[in-house]
Amino acid sequence: MIHPDTAAYNKGQGPADRKICDLLAKEIDRHLPEAENKIWHAHPVWFLEGNPIVGYSKLKGAVRLLFWSGESFEEEGLAKEGGFKSAGVRYGHVDEINSADLKRWVGKARDIQWDYKNIVKRKGKLERLK
Repeated sequence: MIHPDTAAYNKGQGPADRKICDLLAKEIDRHLPEAENKIWHAHPVWFLEGNPIVGYSKLKGAVRLLFWSGESFEEEGLAKEGGFKSAGVRYGHVDEINSADLKRWVGKARDIQWDYKNIVKRKGKLERLK
């Protein structure tokens, strides 16, 4: 069940981006049912045991799907994002979403995790959880 705040976020997007966001939310929820979903830093994010795993956000001209530990997935379809271990993909149209890739990436997000929950406590140092 998509969290009401995530549904509201999706509804606030333009029609094309809303389709992308709705599909991402549905697929992430389906393949990561044990995760907690909430709006975090103004965007939908899914957490396992308080650790951010996957989320998406509207950027100019695209919706970015981000996996916090995605760089460690070693997947060609994901591009490094930011200064830590995150990687993602940008979608301009719902037809660009490959459901098999998304399912595989969400599975890797569960199995490969860096400890973002305690990054502040560790003064910016990431440790591998799984």
